[in-house]
Amino acid sequence: NLMIALKHIIWDWNGTILDDRWLTIAAMNNVLTRRNMDLLTEDRYLQLFTFPVIEYYRRLGFNFDKEPFSVSGTEFINEYNTRAFEPQLHDGIIDLIAELKENDVSHSILSASSQEILDKLVEYHNIGHYFNAVLGQDNHYAYGKIETGKIWINKSGIAAKHTLFIGDTGHDLEVANAIGSQCALLSWGHSSSERLENKGVNVFNTILDLKFWINTRFILPAN
Repeated sequence: NLMIALKHIIWDWNGTILDDRWLTIAAMNNVLTRRNMDLLTEDRYLQLFTFPVIEYYRRLGFNFDKEPFSVSGTEFINEYNTRAFEPQLHDGIIDLIAELKENDVSHSILSASSQEILDKLVEYHNIGHYFNAVLGQDNHYAYGKIETGKIWINKSGIAAKHTLFIGDTGHDLEVANAIGSQCALLSWGHSSSERLENKGVNVFNTILDLKFWINTRFILPAN
């Protein structure tokens, strides 16, 4: 297992950098309450959440013959967005990003969130200067993360093999595989460590573990 130079990290946003699992559950429970549907516990959420998101809604028991997905989906986003500035960033993530940046590793954010809310949150948390790009979804051209990631890798000029994608769901592994980057998954977001460990990829439960792995697995440019 030869060490490889690390030049760029693409970070997922929700759950990975932003500690928003609790808000995602609270917002969905408001939507579910209005329909007298079973509410989410954290444990149930971690078992059910998946991409594409419409499949997650099906797992929750939404019936799209009765009500189109756009209704409950939009309602959830509105519930989330009214409180979107409440979640904090996960402890230690920005410190790690800053440290790696000092070592000439550049960073970007790739999210399934709308570009508009993502830009607002990155500005609100005052972290934009750490990132070469902040890539959300423009709903007029809903490519999704895979397409957006491919376009960004091509544009960045950084070879995918020198890039690490860090996320918190099985979908993030699919994105990493599609763009050809390395992958690390974090268990403090929107999937349980059990579900992630079935994917046969490196799963980390703490920032220290992630940092140690990066330092032992990769050669940093400034060294």
